Amino acid sequence: MTTKYKNLVLEKIKESTTITDKVLSKKLASDGYVISDGFFNQLLLDLEIMGLITVSWITKDTRRIEIVSNQEEEDEVENSNKKMIEKDYESSFPNGK
Repeated sequence: MTTKYKNLVLEKIKESTTITDKVLSKKLASDGYVISDGFFNQLLLDLEIMGLITVSWITKDTRRIEIVSNQEEEDEVENSNKKMIEKDYESSFPNGK
């Protein structure tokens, strides 16, 4: 049963990529899903532990919920550093002549 609600909450978050907890609970209520605060918090905690979302505090009473992107951004500096290290490593060997 909780898997159904986890999927439902995750779909609502994916619709807007970032959302506040208050807006999310209002969207769920407007769709006919009345969820207690404790169960709602447990769902958010489970999704955060699974690595699907991040939850951060905006104000004292409001939390921002964001989808964790699966795409890793490639950093140009890291790529150039890797190439430089590979060149240094290869040049450290004496020639085979």
